[in-house]
Amino acid sequence: MARILITGTNSFIGTNFRKFSKYKEFDEISLRENLPESIDFSGFDSVLHLAAIVHRSNTTPASEYFRVNRDLTIRMAEQARASGVRQFIFLSTVKVYGKWIPGTEPWNEYSLCFPDDPYGESKFEAEIALRLLGTPEFIVSIIRTPIVYGPGVGANILKLVRLIERVPLLPFRGVDNNRHYTYVENLVGFIDRIIELRASGVFVAMDNKPLSTTDLVKLISCFMKRRPLMFRLPDFVINSGVKFFPGIFDRLYNSFFLDNEETREVLGYDPPYTIEQGFKMMIKGYLSEK
Repeated sequence: MARILITGTNSFIGTNFRKFSKYKEFDEISLRENLPESIDFSGFDSVLHLAAIVHRSNTTPASEYFRVNRDLTIRMAEQARASGVRQFIFLSTVKVYGKWIPGTEPWNEYSLCFPDDPYGESKFEAEIALRLLGTPEFIVSIIRTPIVYGPGVGANILKLVRLIERVPLLPFRGVDNNRHYTYVENLVGFIDRIIELRASGVFVAMDNKPLSTTDLVKLISCFMKRRPLMFRLPDFVINSGVKFFPGIFDRLYNSFFLDNEETREVLGYDPPYTIEQGFKMMIKGYLSEK
């Protein structure tokens, strides 16, 4: 049975990996408190690298994204390879693709990447460097995932849940978009399979179908036993919002098409939980903590 070193203590994904993975021999380490050069990698078969800076406020300098998401990742991988670790698993993001253009093909494992913010750029530059480090003896596995959700999630999904809980009138009627999500137990299953097969390359981990924002709000509302009234914003308001506040409006009103057929074929893995089951369990966990 593989022994795994997880970087990033008490992270949402790390906590769920420890809980749901079939692999039970692991240690967790903080890269805020430990330099890669000081870590003892002996005895570990795989490194699951989760430590990262994700989207923060605009006050976070771009240099900080590159210092943590790119430079620290490369140093970890170099030290792991030099110490004889057999596999390095890097949790990347679909933000490496950039902005989806309507009418183009869905992004997949082989699509060209044009990241358009420091988060996506830093992750993509880390991917490039990691692939150069890969050898038959040092397998590099890159997992790109859209928004990950589940019990205990924070960030934007939690903000949406609280909005639905507290506001009876919401501007999400008739939003005809499609966005993909990843239930955290499904993601753990993808990671387990990658470790089991020692699979190298780029993988896209996500649930089997997308949702529109309207359907997502309806789904969450149903499980919360809420019935908010929804109205539609005028197109000019949405277009202006996407232009001036892309971080919010793009996620809520535009599409982000993905195709991970190659990942599922290579791994021989289909996520066991539907998106409906995933959000139901997320809301059950949210309500139980109130």
